[in-house]
Amino acid sequence: MKERYNPHEIEEKWQSRWAESKIFQPEPNSREKFFITIPYPYLNGNLHAGHTRTFTIGDVVARYKRMLGYNVLFPMGFHATGTPIVGLAEQIQKKDPETIRVYNKLHEIPLDILETIQTPEHIVEYFSREAEAAMKIIGFSIDWRRSFTTTDPHYKKFITWQFNLLHSKNKVVKGAHPVRWCPNDENPVEDHDILRGEDATIIDYTLIKFKLNDDILPCATLRPETVFGVTNLWVNPKIVHVRVKVNDESWIVSREAYEKLRFTDKKVELIAEVKGDELIGKKVTNPVTGSSVLILPASFVNPDNGSGIVMSVPAHAPYDYLALCDLKDADLTKYGISEDISFIPLISLIKVPEYGKYPAVDAVKELKVKDQNDPKAEEATKLVYRREFHGGLLTETTGKYAGMAVSKIKDVLTHDLIEKGVADVFYEFSESPVVCRCGATCVIKMVENQWFLNYSDPSWKEQVYNCLKNMTIIPPEIRVDFENKVDWLKDKACARRKGL
Repeated sequence: MKERYNPHEIEEKWQSRWAESKIFQPEPNSREKFFITIPYPYLNGNLHAGHTRTFTIGDVVARYKRMLGYNVLFPMGFHATGTPIVGLAEQIQKKDPETIRVYNKLHEIPLDILETIQTPEHIVEYFSREAEAAMKIIGFSIDWRRSFTTTDPHYKKFITWQFNLLHSKNKVVKGAHPVRWCPNDENPVEDHDILRGEDATIIDYTLIKFKLNDDILPCATLRPETVFGVTNLWVNPKIVHVRVKVNDESWIVSREAYEKLRFTDKKVELIAEVKGDELIGKKVTNPVTGSSVLILPASFVNPDNGSGIVMSVPAHAPYDYLALCDLKDADLTKYGISEDISFIPLISLIKVPEYGKYPAVDAVKELKVKDQNDPKAEEATKLVYRREFHGGLLTETTGKYAGMAVSKIKDVLTHDLIEKGVADVFYEFSESPVVCRCGATCVIKMVENQWFLNYSDPSWKEQVYNCLKNMTIIPPEIRVDFENKVDWLKDKACARRKGL
């Protein structure tokens, strides 16, 4: 036995022996079959440690099953469809400095090689060859006779068959849905199409329409039930808003919100600019309760969030409560406000076991939050929202909704408010910016007559749940993640104008 172990020497010896004996190339015989596959790596770069982890798990299972006597088939596929590879080819063709740096320095591709992979086809060929070589060096027990890319003709036929089958079962449908959209490529974008913000999801906000004479000041919220507890609106005095005609209504929103509205299914027309400080001191009508509430100044209002105008619910939102406290000694006469805002009453609308009448106040005291700039204010907000969502019940303040669980109210109330014409839906990314691999900043676009996989269909989800019940999940505690993901799934765009 050698004194020093040379891994390269041993690996090369046994990998050569495996290749010569073709032990990973199964042929039909009397043994019980076992097929295994892993998520295909995407071909817009060299493999990394994450890929190795995923492949190793599959390889361990394949080798274990062979040792048990199974006839194991372990092929390998490479994901190449979509827009990322097309976008990468365009960036290399343009000699984009950052792209060239990343692929030369981080992916360690020589500059002379980069010069030769300026088309999507060349990129697919290069990275599939590099990936296969890397996996062979690692020693994965793959049958390389059966390797393929998702752009190979036979694989495309397989996908065509899948979609025809799904269409025949009404699982592929046409409709109007919000999608992550690249305005440059004029395509819906999925995770692999995105350079930054690939984890961003589309969140549907309820837009409450507060009235100011003939104008509407819409406020976006994830918790429409809190409209029953609004005491004031917040407007940033330093922001220039815009008056826009939205269908047949006049809205005042931030310019950023106007740009987002342009990509919806609404007819939107820019009318004029409106300074933020011109709105402060005026009173708007709550369209749900009919009460009149004051517009107050707040520098924390971000014009890129929602409509750029925020409704304040200090009984249940720690930041709103703290902001009101911070304004108590402020001189607001320049905004025409002479009344003492310390007398603005808090309105309780949710009963929570852990708190008294005003959860936001209790949470601020519990965590000893000093003001709205205290980092603990965020902790207090999450604590209140979590406890209200999981254990909160609506009080008599909410009228016919009293007794309903906070966790169940959003869809019901949003539907009712839209039916009454006092609310709408507004879509935002869960994080920003979202940048396409072509370099353009993505938006949320309401696409008409777009083909979608109808993942939101309850009957389809029920079929998946039943299938999942019969699956062995390792480790078993991961099962709930699968269930949550199925529950979360919404309709997904499945057609594009550009890409492989």
